[in-house]
Amino acid sequence: MSTHAADRAAARAVSRVAAPTRREQILKEAARLFAERGFHGVGVDEIGAAVGISGPGLYRHFPGKDAMLAELLVGISERLLDGGRRVSEERAAPGGSPEALLDALIEGHIDFALDDRPLITLHDRELDRLRDTDRKRVRRLQRQYVEVWVEAVRALYPSLPEGEARVTVHAVFGLLNSTPHLARPEALPGRAATAALLHRLARGAFEAAGGGTEG
Repeated sequence: MSTHAADRAAARAVSRVAAPTRREQILKEAARLFAERGFHGVGVDEIGAAVGISGPGLYRHFPGKDAMLAELLVGISERLLDGGRRVSEERAAPGGSPEALLDALIEGHIDFALDDRPLITLHDRELDRLRDTDRKRVRRLQRQYVEVWVEAVRALYPSLPEGEARVTVHAVFGLLNSTPHLARPEALPGRAATAALLHRLARGAFEAAGGGTEG
């Protein structure tokens, strides 16, 4: 296991030990319910019941469902961008490998694609329900995240034109973000095997775009 993969595994282990806050519990259940039944198909009382509090009790944490949806979609966009930038900074040290950087970005996005499927579904179905300011913020964060990847891809494949690199990054995101549509979680070949397959597919796409040669 690479050092980066080991660090991520340790971080996941710590997160499993730390008890989620009530606010985090509410957001997790809201994401699940919104993804399963649609934003308008879920009431505040149902979200409250899922976390063991009364519907009105949710208003101590959020002013309403709209605020939950905004925090979910803005929050994951911020988290992906922060993670991508952190990985890039870590790998920017002298002697850093462009290949290792791209692998680390792919691994981080695969973690999201496998562990946060409801958020992918929410983005696809409900982004337009956000207030204009929140929707623009999500789009801005996403563009910045794409550019982190474009820079990493062109560091590994410098002959790849910037526009083609950007198209390829979007295509790889489409591939990785297809996980909610693949099958029920229990029908997949196991998390590790699925992650490894997705990683090979992503790297294959970048290698095809880059002409199969690095540098």
